[in-house]
Amino acid sequence: MLLRITIVNSPLQAKAGDICALFGVDCASGDTFVLDKSQTFSMESIYVPDPVISLSIKPVDKKNSDNFAKAIQRFTKEDPTFRVSFDNDIKETIASGMGELHLEIYAQRMEREYSCPVNLGKPKVAFRETMFSPKVKYDYWHRKQTGGRGEYARIIGYMEPLPSASNTSIEFVDKTVGTNIPKNFIPAIRKAFYECCEKGQLSGHKVVGLRMVLQDGATHEVDSSDWAFHQATQYAFEDVFEDGTWVILEPIMTVEVTAPEEFQGACVGIVTRRNGVIKGVESSNNWFTVEAEAPLNDMFGFSTELRSTTQGKGEYSMEYARYAPASSEVQDRVVKEYHQATGKLDTKNSKGSSKKSSRKN
Repeated sequence: MLLRITIVNSPLQAKAGDICALFGVDCASGDTFVLDKSQTFSMESIYVPDPVISLSIKPVDKKNSDNFAKAIQRFTKEDPTFRVSFDNDIKETIASGMGELHLEIYAQRMEREYSCPVNLGKPKVAFRETMFSPKVKYDYWHRKQTGGRGEYARIIGYMEPLPSASNTSIEFVDKTVGTNIPKNFIPAIRKAFYECCEKGQLSGHKVVGLRMVLQDGATHEVDSSDWAFHQATQYAFEDVFEDGTWVILEPIMTVEVTAPEEFQGACVGIVTRRNGVIKGVESSNNWFTVEAEAPLNDMFGFSTELRSTTQGKGEYSMEYARYAPASSEVQDRVVKEYHQATGKLDTKNSKGSSKKSSRKN
């Protein structure tokens, strides 16, 4: 837990750089404390990266459900990178964190501290989708008339990928001039764009590294509404997906392995076999340390293999580094699994052409 403490006008003071401890304080990571309530200090927020791995978690015995809930409440309060949600589709509790080892430690703590052994499901990597083509224009005209008040909205602009340094975020930019699209409809367009990015059409994962630029459009004095522009944005997003080139991103982890020098060759071998890229090797006092970067998707079971290879003497640490394009084999597998799970066609062009013909009536 990260705790920021300021003690003012007290015999005991914790100054900058000091390490201190408190007990009996109800707090969460990132909270700021002061002695004088009239002081309103607030430290800048800590950076909390998005989880890179998810898996199902449930207590072995349903009788331990209360202890399971208490453990989840405490751990999510202590650690903002540990998140738990309930998936209504598969009816399971999903735990998300920064790596396989991260989640295994919490599973062990639940059994040790709350007498609640749990079963962990198969890990699921948090892949992402992003646009690879330079820029894709859109001009979607949404019209629907059913006898009463109809729907009318037109949006014009383009979508483009963000720089690689910002490939985990999305942006919406309003560049409209005049009153072709009244400003009161802009929030509906922005909301629809963010909703579309929550679930991509290539593999069902979040869309990142994308900027939507709105340049122009058209309205109808009676039939235009927030819902009409919401629909137009969704269909424009689908058109951009069909016309653009998309890739799958996977989380890349920084891996550090430490073991006796006699196992150096074997340890380097198991890292490279998992598509790891060696960044450096250091030796000291008959021990060596290997620094590498490897895809998280290839690191499952690494701790078991490392212990077996080094006779239990090897150790490793792993933390999130960045997102990068996955290999063609991984992309094909992820897309194929998504299509099989959802019953979608394998080719996006045939899928998209049928949508266009049914929408633009």
